[in-house]
Amino acid sequence: MNTITNNQYPDSELTGKIIGCAMEVHKDMGNGFQEVIYQRSLALEMTHQGLSFSREHEMDIYYKGAMVGTRRVDFLVEGKIMVELKAIIELEDVHLAQGINYLEAYNMEVGLLINFGSAKLQFRRLMKKPRK
Repeated sequence: MNTITNNQYPDSELTGKIIGCAMEVHKDMGNGFQEVIYQRSLALEMTHQGLSFSREHEMDIYYKGAMVGTRRVDFLVEGKIMVELKAIIELEDVHLAQGINYLEAYNMEVGLLINFGSAKLQFRRLMKKPRK
């Protein structure tokens, strides 16, 4: 299995292992399935690779200290990496913004946005914006 690391990102080894799992799924299945099929397949691969995770992890969203709703992230891996999946033709800026907003809302440092819908697996490591 491939492991993609980039040491400029926190938790690079872990995010690289998750990306490697996604590459394995995409290599085997290709593109064209619904997101839920990739979600189930990635869960099996991450289990096979010994990663701990929760799927469809519900997280509270706050505004100025008040809970305003909840959102389910596709995976929360090892209790610290948010993984959001897509099965679309091409990732766009709006998807990246959505992923970064989730990091902010969940108060997490690092996340992954993974797209199985293109001919080649697309992924982006996401980091929370520094506070000004």
